[in-house]
Amino acid sequence: MFKVLIRSVYIVLALCCLAGSVANAQVDFVTFESGAVTPVALSPDGNTLFVTNIPDAHLEVFDVSAGGAPVPVASIPVGLEPVAVVAVSNDEAWVVNHLSDSVSIVSVSAGRVIRTLLVGDEPRGIAVADPPGATGPRVFVSTAHRGQHRTDSSIAGAPGSGDPQLTTPGVSRNDVWVFDAVDPGSAFGGVPLKIMSFFSDTPRAVVASPDGSAVYVAALHSGNQTTVVSEGTVCDGFGPAPCAGDGVTVPGGLPGGNMPGGIPGPSDNSAGVQAPEVGLIVKWNAAASQFQDELNRNWNNGVRFNLPDTDVFAIDTESLVETASHSHVGTTLFNMAVNPQSGALYVSNTEAFNQVRFEGPGTHGGTTVQGHLAESRITVIGTPNLSSDATLGARHLNKHIDFSVLASDPAFDLTAAGKSLATPLEMAIHHDAALGSTTLYVAAFGSAKIGIFDTAALEADSFTPDQNQQIGLSAGGPCGIALSSDGSTLYVMTRFDNGISVVDTASRSETHHLTLHNPEPSNVVAGRPFLYDALATSANGAESCSSCHTFGDMDQLAWDLGNPDEEVTSNPMPINFSDLFPGFSAAGLDIDALNGGAAPDEFHSMKGPMTTQTLKSLVHSGAMHWRGDRSNGAFGIDATDTTLSFNNFIVAFSGLVGRSSDLTPVQMQAFTDFALAMTLGPNPVRNLDNSLTASQQGGFDFYFGPRRSDGLVDNPQLDVLLGIPNVEEGFTCDGCHELNPGLGRFGTSTNGTFENETQIFKIAHLRNMYAKVGMFGAADNGFESPGGDHSHQGDQIRGFGFLHDGSEDTLERFFRATVFNDLFNNGTGFDNPGAQIPQMVDFMLAFDSDLPPIAGQQVTLSLTSGADTDARLALLIDRAGTPFTSKILGGVVTECDLIAKGTVAGVPMGWLYTGGVPGSATFDASDGTSTTEAALRILAQSTDLTFTCLPAGSGIRMALNRDRDLFLDGPDNCPALANNDQIDTDMDGLGDPCDPTPVPEPGAGALLIAGIGGLVGMRRRRSRLLA
Repeated sequence: MFKVLIRSVYIVLALCCLAGSVANAQVDFVTFESGAVTPVALSPDGNTLFVTNIPDAHLEVFDVSAGGAPVPVASIPVGLEPVAVVAVSNDEAWVVNHLSDSVSIVSVSAGRVIRTLLVGDEPRGIAVADPPGATGPRVFVSTAHRGQHRTDSSIAGAPGSGDPQLTTPGVSRNDVWVFDAVDPGSAFGGVPLKIMSFFSDTPRAVVASPDGSAVYVAALHSGNQTTVVSEGTVCDGFGPAPCAGDGVTVPGGLPGGNMPGGIPGPSDNSAGVQAPEVGLIVKWNAAASQFQDELNRNWNNGVRFNLPDTDVFAIDTESLVETASHSHVGTTLFNMAVNPQSGALYVSNTEAFNQVRFEGPGTHGGTTVQGHLAESRITVIGTPNLSSDATLGARHLNKHIDFSVLASDPAFDLTAAGKSLATPLEMAIHHDAALGSTTLYVAAFGSAKIGIFDTAALEADSFTPDQNQQIGLSAGGPCGIALSSDGSTLYVMTRFDNGISVVDTASRSETHHLTLHNPEPSNVVAGRPFLYDALATSANGAESCSSCHTFGDMDQLAWDLGNPDEEVTSNPMPINFSDLFPGFSAAGLDIDALNGGAAPDEFHSMKGPMTTQTLKSLVHSGAMHWRGDRSNGAFGIDATDTTLSFNNFIVAFSGLVGRSSDLTPVQMQAFTDFALAMTLGPNPVRNLDNSLTASQQGGFDFYFGPRRSDGLVDNPQLDVLLGIPNVEEGFTCDGCHELNPGLGRFGTSTNGTFENETQIFKIAHLRNMYAKVGMFGAADNGFESPGGDHSHQGDQIRGFGFLHDGSEDTLERFFRATVFNDLFNNGTGFDNPGAQIPQMVDFMLAFDSDLPPIAGQQVTLSLTSGADTDARLALLIDRAGTPFTSKILGGVVTECDLIAKGTVAGVPMGWLYTGGVPGSATFDASDGTSTTEAALRILAQSTDLTFTCLPAGSGIRMALNRDRDLFLDGPDNCPALANNDQIDTDMDGLGDPCDPTPVPEPGAGALLIAGIGGLVGMRRRRSRLLA
């Protein structure tokens, strides 16, 4: 045993040295910050608690049969970012892996994953239902309407599979994959009974009715019937006079295709500097059948589509057809729960107020969203199986707040925050037959509380916000809850510390709290609350940065967050084409109108609508915001310093979120460190082998090719027009939108640019274009070349698309912009737009990112695996040996660290790919031995093995040494916690840090004996735990 122990130490040290030599600054953990959906579940008999350990990619299993603190039973590796779990039986749980695009079927008795199902991109929600007439239970999984597996030949026969039609108008983009729970299909990733699609964007919550006859699915990014009228469509100036549009009159529009006027005032900031011409956010007014602005003007002619805003859908679980839909439930929908008595459906959500302009005090502008970005609500749908539900009603959880009184006002209610519930997520309901009452519990993610509501009072909207109806928790970020069948105990996941709280509902108090193993860096844990904690970041306790940046990402809306009470500031960024401004002026272009009354190298404090940008993968992006205006702020001025730029967001806490003061510099740095660690997932459109289709390759070739795609080139006609000899100012696409993985640049650069718009903008990144699909239809705004389709496109799912303000509905229309014209046929722009524009669109949708497409992908080998499973494993092995460049992963690495996980004789084991091609790959094992691919294939005949492609650098931690100490997981008596001394006082094989009941420590002389004895008993102990 001493030899095993010493060899384990040597191997760990050798692996650490090897990892350090592969690339500098290589990390073993990537922060994806996936939002938990339903991370906690109880087995049907109530004796077993399942918890998804999101950052650690495990399903934690606890025995709760005796009450009190949960007792650990097993910790089972699943896929990356497991955000939801459902118990199909007492022994079987299905886990949704958000980043792996998979579902892990876990057997508790076997202690491992026994099957991996592959689904669409970014799966989130899961529910199991046993239809009255079906042969058995069915499992429903929500995913985005995209992803590589959607078009895989193995599921070609499944209804609803195939092309996601990313460039087609009017397509439903909310998918639910339905599987037979007993027989999920024989293909390597399973075969769904059906892929159902619903007319909304990006699903999240899925919940079943108590009788199993219905399942309900809700959109995450539902929207709120707001959209943007492009700057080129809004009348010039700030006056009320109508102007001619493009001549198209849509239903209900002004006669003659006219537009109703210019931007509502003010026309300048408080210092009198003229504001720039910008677009305008409008909202559908159903009573008037018009898209209207704050002046109630009719902008129908400026919007060429409808926004039905369907949010929640009912599914007949037997026939698998949509039976009902519900609109206007909320803007961002989180979770759902069904009242077991009445059948009413409750939807936790927030409602955004992005139609209200400006941040700041609202003195000069007259309006502000300060402290009132979005309202936290629970919407009641009384009869969810009927579309014509007259009982639908939103219940504002924080109706005690007077949002018209800002935090700086002496009249502000300092007691309001204590009553607030921010960002309501998962709910649980208990009916007390003896009392005849039904109670709803809701996890308030931004408040470290559980809210308590009598459902009758909630439905009647007669409740009064009260701290006595709330349960405070010892840790923040409650996101998932499971309620015991008798209603006495709540099990709550607290995401801020990756923990579990046990709550006694009778005393309304937390009785136990334990934390799960957490591989996250300490700066991630320390900085996370500043994104979500409404009590810490807003005076009213109702708002946070996540009110817009949903789980660190986008809310799919645009906001006009200019501040008319602020000053003009300087812009330190180099500006492409700025040396041509004199020539442009001479040629008749009104350069002086750039940025309004501010100079071209200045930032005006009023900027117009801007879509919410993701906070992920910012670390190498330089200046922040669409204009790069955070390059100038409280922490200094610098065009390229990403850390400084993010720190300069400090003013948003008081000016926008509504805090009574800004964070301290130390707090802001903690937030910055966390934010700059967040990372986007891999591209879901690009082929898993990182290759490009012929069309995508055509776009790639144009992007890097010799033609000047956006700009000017040496041309005698231009020389004369601009009065500048030998003009040589053009760029390829890459000349502006730099694609350089070694520098961490994926379309952005540190420069600003003039692009025929009314403001100078920073050159934007291009990694998440696929996430902005769904708006189709636009008026002619003068930005594009003649000949485009500007007809009304009917119902669409999104009100915002591409460009800084979301006004470009499609990438195809963006590439029809006049700046891409082959105007002088001298090497500028598209010379064959009919072919090149579709190719560029396809390449944009499959654009490179920090991680390759294979990252997170999985397959499970078993006795019944076939040739398709072999081919899938060969793909994973091939990509694990393929070089890849990623600055965030450490430079030149490989596309993935391939690992395998399973059990051998009941003992958990892990293997890490070390080299070789498919068929002859080699692996290191967590017990210190080495093996071959052939040997693992033989082993899989008797025990299921799950292979996962991890981000490069994560393999050692996730396959061999979970706790990063000096001992591999095999010899380690406590693999979940670093314990280099291997102390095991009671000699039961479970090290003291992992043992909930260690006996009192003996004398020092017995410690070494206890530690060694613990190793002898370790495997026996683990086998007993998993039995």
